[in-house]
Amino acid sequence: MPSLLPRQLLSVNTAVATPIEIDGRKILTGIRKRAVSTLDAPHAVDVRPLGLAGDEQADLSVHGGLNKALYAYPHEHYAFWQTVRAQAKVQAWDEPMPHGMMGENLTLTGLLEADAFVGDQLRFANCVLAISEPRKPCFKFDAIMGFKQATKMMAQSGYCGFYLSVIQDGAIHAGESYEIIPGRREVSIAELFRAKMNRRHTD
Repeated sequence: MPSLLPRQLLSVNTAVATPIEIDGRKILTGIRKRAVSTLDAPHAVDVRPLGLAGDEQADLSVHGGLNKALYAYPHEHYAFWQTVRAQAKVQAWDEPMPHGMMGENLTLTGLLEADAFVGDQLRFANCVLAISEPRKPCFKFDAIMGFKQATKMMAQSGYCGFYLSVIQDGAIHAGESYEIIPGRREVSIAELFRAKMNRRHTD
């Protein structure tokens, strides 16, 4: 079912790569994104071919690069994750999750995985981004979410979000609306994610 919310950017989130401890090991990661542009303080953030100004990726084999310069996540899924984190007793039921918690650069509304097709473009006022591929959850996601089944739940739910490449660099800020420019529409993010997860379980 398509999102019923308007196509809007709620937050722009960045992080520098920092070490976190996972199973007794120090792992460098840029997953701990924090909002640098919000609806209350919509500061413009530069969009460059390899990502946002002030943002870093630690493992360029799985994150970053031209094809995965930015990561977007639908805010519509936040209620689901807030509920399962509360069930896992890692946060209070009424505690809102801050934007960027999913490791995303762009927290947006109005576009879910089933309606996000590889090659579609998101046109903002001063930059253009193109949908490239789904996010594949890894062990770092479990650590950030605070419980061991987070990766499995992303795989089962299909709430993966999507990577974006930069077609036209410029700047972006929270509160902007965006227009979708359809591409060839051969495969959706939801379909591609499902295929990748099925292949991973059969390899």
